[in-house]
Amino acid sequence: MSVRCPGHQRNPLTLKAGTSSLFVRLGTPLCRALSGGLHLQNSMADQISYAFITPSALRKGRAGGVLARLISRSGLELFTGRIFAPSAKTLGDLAATLSGQDRTAAYLKALPAGAHSLVLVLKGEDAAAKVASIVGNDASMGGRGETIRDTYGDLIESPEEGGKTVYFEPGVIAPSNAAEAAAGLKLLAAASDAEGGVLDAAATFSGSTEKTLVLIKPDNFAFPSTRPGGVIDLFARTGLALVGFKPFHMSVAQGEEFYGPVLDFLVAKLPDGRAQWESIVAFMAGKRPSECSAEEKSAPGSQPCVALIYQGPDAVAKIRGALGPTNPSQAPHGTIRKEFGTTIMINGAHASDSVENVARETGIIRLAENDFKTKVAAAL
Repeated sequence: MSVRCPGHQRNPLTLKAGTSSLFVRLGTPLCRALSGGLHLQNSMADQISYAFITPSALRKGRAGGVLARLISRSGLELFTGRIFAPSAKTLGDLAATLSGQDRTAAYLKALPAGAHSLVLVLKGEDAAAKVASIVGNDASMGGRGETIRDTYGDLIESPEEGGKTVYFEPGVIAPSNAAEAAAGLKLLAAASDAEGGVLDAAATFSGSTEKTLVLIKPDNFAFPSTRPGGVIDLFARTGLALVGFKPFHMSVAQGEEFYGPVLDFLVAKLPDGRAQWESIVAFMAGKRPSECSAEEKSAPGSQPCVALIYQGPDAVAKIRGALGPTNPSQAPHGTIRKEFGTTIMINGAHASDSVENVARETGIIRLAENDFKTKVAAAL
């Protein structure tokens, strides 16, 4: 292969593959990259796309299974996400962006306004096509689990009535291409302040309710896998409502404040207590506090986390019961820390231990701030 560059026509760069030669005329920046020895890859620019988990699927605790399949099958990054209570107008406008999915469009238009749903936004190469293939569409609901809709959606038709649709519940909705993804995400971003965030599901329970915080820790994101979804799936057995969802990167400063109450305990109990505490912060944020400048401490960390808010009767106790004790070796079978934890620090997830700490911890990570809108706008 011979690469001809502007200004270097007499001395082209030559790459040989077998006995064949290919002459390519490149622009100056690429020539400089090649001549400088940089490795070039034929890669597409990152895209974002979304999966809309329907109110029925969210209520039935299917969000974890959906997320597990999306991440593990696609290899895409969980970029952002948000719980929505979309208005009739937003549902109708979203339906209008979906071509070739008439059943799904009609379903969206018929949903009751304000019904809670979860929007997951995934990012990576060819994201729209990957998400569409994994989720499926109106024409791919008769298989044996090849798509998410096969597993979590339902389509019942009446042969006696010429194939009339008797019942249709897609479970998950995804756009078919990048253009549809962009159109839908712009609508959702515009509605995300008024119709999304940490919502309230008290009316769906009898008696008093409370909210609690969960953090899915960075060890679950070491590579694209079913683990983040698996954690959510195990929490679903509590019967609580998932009313808040926010992927984020904890800063070192947030980590210091979040785990501040642990510092004195570790220093009193262990000769290297301060170092152990710094290791916890580094695990969550990516850097040790002693190795950071003030500016670096304030920047978003390098480690992905997901914050979840659950609501229902005795939510704090129920979530901590499903989580299990801090030490995975002491956790009962069927708990999250037994299933996903390896050490006292790398133990799958964090859960608030009191209603008071829910308020403290959600404030530290700024859960109420809407970064869904800004992330989507920056990526489109």
